[in-house]
Amino acid sequence: MPLYDEYINSKQKKEVAELTNHSLRFYEYHVWANKKIFNRLKELPQHLYTQEIQSVFSSVAKVMAHIYKVDCGWLDMLLGKSMNEALKDSHSIEADAEARSMEELEVLYDDLSERFRACINEHADLEEEVTLDNPYAGKLNTRYSEFIVQVVNHGTYHRGNLSAMLRQLGHSSVMTEYGLFMYQDESNTK
Repeated sequence: MPLYDEYINSKQKKEVAELTNHSLRFYEYHVWANKKIFNRLKELPQHLYTQEIQSVFSSVAKVMAHIYKVDCGWLDMLLGKSMNEALKDSHSIEADAEARSMEELEVLYDDLSERFRACINEHADLEEEVTLDNPYAGKLNTRYSEFIVQVVNHGTYHRGNLSAMLRQLGHSSVMTEYGLFMYQDESNTK
């Protein structure tokens, strides 16, 4: 049965590669949407980035720092840190991100996205089961690929907050939904 075993192994490798490609594509949407937000913010008056506002977050800068901090934490967990370790690091990461200018934070986002892409591409098995021990919610058996879904979903949620905040400040946001990404991504491959 060596040929059958070889077939099964190649089929499993193909399935893992497809899952990795799907996870990477989904993550690319997240990067694209964040870039769209940064580009929109650059079009607006500079003071709006740090302007205090009564909303979900007290400023646009704080939303962007929060998304960055959480992305860093999930990458750390993908790389093997415990959730407790990632949470301990998150306070200094967020404080550093909040202290940066928008342009400096964008560079940090770009660097983080490169590290995330490399991790997704090089991860041995994104479908491997892992137990998260969340100090607030308890233990959860999940898969590494779910970390990527969480990162993207979390970013989408807070980009929605950001859009509402920009409206509150008298400015429109930009469309960052996945459907637009699919169409723009498809038109870039033709």
